[in-house]
Amino acid sequence: MAHTPRHGHDREIETLKEFDEVAARGSLVGYRLQSVDLTDRTDALLALPLTGAVFLGCRMEAEAAAVVRAGGALVFPPVPDLPFDPYRGLLYSPDELFAGLDGQGYAHTPDALTYAWFQRTKADGDIFGSMLRAVHDDAVSDALDEHLAGKRVVGVMGGHAMARGTDAYAGAARLGRGLARAGLTVATGGGPGAMEAANLGAYAAPYDDAMLEEALLLLGKEPSFAPSVGAWARAAFEVRSRWPEGGHSVGIPTWFYGHEPPNAFASHIAKYFANATREDGLLARCTAGVVFLPGAAGTVQEIFDNATPNYYESRGEPTPMVLVNRTHWTDHLPAWPLLRALAAGRSMEPRIALVDSVEEAPEALRRLAGR
Repeated sequence: MAHTPRHGHDREIETLKEFDEVAARGSLVGYRLQSVDLTDRTDALLALPLTGAVFLGCRMEAEAAAVVRAGGALVFPPVPDLPFDPYRGLLYSPDELFAGLDGQGYAHTPDALTYAWFQRTKADGDIFGSMLRAVHDDAVSDALDEHLAGKRVVGVMGGHAMARGTDAYAGAARLGRGLARAGLTVATGGGPGAMEAANLGAYAAPYDDAMLEEALLLLGKEPSFAPSVGAWARAAFEVRSRWPEGGHSVGIPTWFYGHEPPNAFASHIAKYFANATREDGLLARCTAGVVFLPGAAGTVQEIFDNATPNYYESRGEPTPMVLVNRTHWTDHLPAWPLLRALAAGRSMEPRIALVDSVEEAPEALRRLAGR
């Protein structure tokens, strides 16, 4: 029987369950296997056609690895002594990144250990380290594309300095909840402040409104990740423990800003080493538009990172952009006048709006999208 190589995401195997399903069909020809522990699947590997298969960071018994190579497959073995998996096939979860938080503290979590590794290796000129970072980020992008396929994604951007317990934080959380309840997938930069608030809102979407108000009170006891990331994160996990079946959203943070921890309310986390890859990838995937809450330099950068492809239509039809807080974006940091001047006479002009409050943002987004 001839075996036709498969193409694209449908030929990727990322879990042991997927391996067993494909193996039952009798061939691994042309498949890509990412970080699957195959130490208990030696018999299956010995019996399957393997031509053109690629094994990325998969654990195997020595006998199986030899047969795999002899069968015409490429094997990239696991890299020892790393706090992260460069070949991972799935997005991170908060539980994974914060594992060990209650035992040895935040400094010993995978998130903190990976940042420490990045700090040690990013400037040493070692091509092996830079290769591992690049492979990891590409694997994360692949997993993110798979997760978001077919979803209407709306970005919520804003500053990390927005403290829990403030009216601004509560407003951002209600915005995230409203967008999630409207059937959109909320995506943020995955960090603290406005980003956490929007992810919290999406997490709260399946619950009644009282849940979010209670959660906001609990979180307000630890307003910032400084001075203690551990205390800040534990407050979030307390909320998750009291209300365990939260809604889904995406956080896309970076170890480039490693002093900012990821928030625990994004159900799926695409964390990157390269901030440029992270920023462009986040905005490019916001197919239903972006809401920009008050922020500083990072949020200003994101406004114009998003405006550029809308201006040139390099990603197709321009997507909606809603800036929130007229005083902030016209007086404090006058991004709105420049954005409006850029948009004048172009197809993006009817896709931008400035509103006074977060309560107006969902309606503005719908209006700009023509829904």
